[in-house]
Amino acid sequence: MYYIADQWVDYEVIDAGGGEKLERWGTVVLRRPDPQIIWPIGRETDEWLTAHAHYHRSSSGGGHWEYRRKLPEHWNIRYGELTFLIRPTNFKHTGLFPEQAVNWSWIMDKIRDAGRPVRLLNLFAYTGGATVAAASAGAEVVHVDAAKGMVQWAKENAALSGLADRPIRYITDDVFKFVQREQRRGRKYDAIVMDPPSYGRGPNGEMWKLETSLYPFLESCLPILSDEPLFVLINAYTTGLSPAVLNNLLKMTIGRKFGGTIRCGEIGLPITRSGLVLPCGILGRWEAS
Repeated sequence: MYYIADQWVDYEVIDAGGGEKLERWGTVVLRRPDPQIIWPIGRETDEWLTAHAHYHRSSSGGGHWEYRRKLPEHWNIRYGELTFLIRPTNFKHTGLFPEQAVNWSWIMDKIRDAGRPVRLLNLFAYTGGATVAAASAGAEVVHVDAAKGMVQWAKENAALSGLADRPIRYITDDVFKFVQREQRRGRKYDAIVMDPPSYGRGPNGEMWKLETSLYPFLESCLPILSDEPLFVLINAYTTGLSPAVLNNLLKMTIGRKFGGTIRCGEIGLPITRSGLVLPCGILGRWEAS
């Protein structure tokens, strides 16, 4: 199953090929590498050559931006009622994964249709796309990420969306340790969203590897789900990991305890010029029956 983020106005994948994508972020056009794009560019038009900024990968790792015209330090784009701050970083990202719009819309619908207060935990929460969506729909949110700068960025996104006064707690912490403490405190959540990295290190050098860490992490989340949880959402970008794997993990953990329905699939963005779909990872959704 494909989940395609095709409701954007302020964002667009104009074209893609030769390991790169040409994107419009509001009025700014960026050219960035993408390892999934293994097909050639149909035609390298002037738009490719005149992009406002081009991120070049280095053969030794990392890379740098080549600016063809002066850009603002940051600017805003909107998705429906949500507003996000965009800022090109020195590791090619912009602070937003636009394909996640398919999940923001789903999260908002699930919360608004719940007919009851919803407490949501956003883990590996980055700059808070899911946090802003959930808070906008009326949920109480706990936002957890290990990077202080990303947590601050999430606060800015919430403020831009008019949500500065909503019940959002921002926590800078190792997510594994935070979940364990929530277990001891007896705190419960009606919904959990997680966007775990392929690899990572905790504050004391603990290794996170998705293939070996995700199942025990999901198990550790079971005790902090409420008696009648609403949904659990997992996003994954690990190359080679299939939606069927997420389906199995959710079935063996959340599904085994709570029943419910599981849907998994690929996430994508439409490519305007070719009509193709750019693959952008996978998702797994568990929801109560």
